[in-house]
Amino acid sequence: MTGSMKASKFLTKFLFYAGNIIIGIIFVSPLIWMISASLKPEAEIFANMNSIATFIPVDASLNNFAEVFSRLNMAQVFKNTLVYIALILVFDLLLNSICGYALAKFDFKGRGLMLSFIVALMVMPMEAIMLPLYIEMSQIGWVNKLPALVVPFIAKCFSIYMFRQFFCDIPDELLEAASIDGSSPIRTFFTVVMPISKTVYATVFILDFVAHWNDFMWPFLVMTGESKRTIQLAIQVFFGTQPIHYSAIMAALVVSAIPMLVMFIFMQKYYIEGIASSGIKG
Repeated sequence: MTGSMKASKFLTKFLFYAGNIIIGIIFVSPLIWMISASLKPEAEIFANMNSIATFIPVDASLNNFAEVFSRLNMAQVFKNTLVYIALILVFDLLLNSICGYALAKFDFKGRGLMLSFIVALMVMPMEAIMLPLYIEMSQIGWVNKLPALVVPFIAKCFSIYMFRQFFCDIPDELLEAASIDGSSPIRTFFTVVMPISKTVYATVFILDFVAHWNDFMWPFLVMTGESKRTIQLAIQVFFGTQPIHYSAIMAALVVSAIPMLVMFIFMQKYYIEGIASSGIKG
């Protein structure tokens, strides 16, 4: 009986890990194919698509990457993208965390209604407000200027909700102890709450970084100058010239994906903990 139980546990564990490995390979296979294609000559990209050989670059070279850097000023493109994302993140993490903290720990009239309003706005897609938002940016005179990329995305309902959910789990006794020691609410937030909330800050950081790094439509609408292109706008150069060289496109996509991969590798621990502790589940 004991032997059969051990065998059953071993089989269950084996099937669990085998299933996870297979699912992981399925999910990561497009990324592997993209990297492989970026190292191949144009003629070999779509060859052997029905076999495992399509993932193996036989005549691997860095010529495609050389073409990407020769056609694009990648230093300027990365600078443009990182500057506007950094500004959004600074304001987002600061202002939305303060809003979330107020909704979680302060009792004021209309708090429930405000929270309901924030949750309701979370379901509204960007596409629904993109046109009126563009008209507003145009009337203000911000088209092709940095504020058009930054200001509309400072306040985010989802970020406020995530911070609020996390801060609700912070013991009130901790905040009361800080108050007894003479700490003001704002000082308590910066000296007590923020240091113990690294996970939710990292989670919001990753989600915002990925969303704006991959954003194409809004920068396409408001940034018309070639010298102000973001990474996604720059990649479109390879789609707009004939003939289309998919090898160069794959190389450009690999270059654009590197910052996200590096960031997620180093911050995935905080991301997973933040998602779990904030009560945001799939």
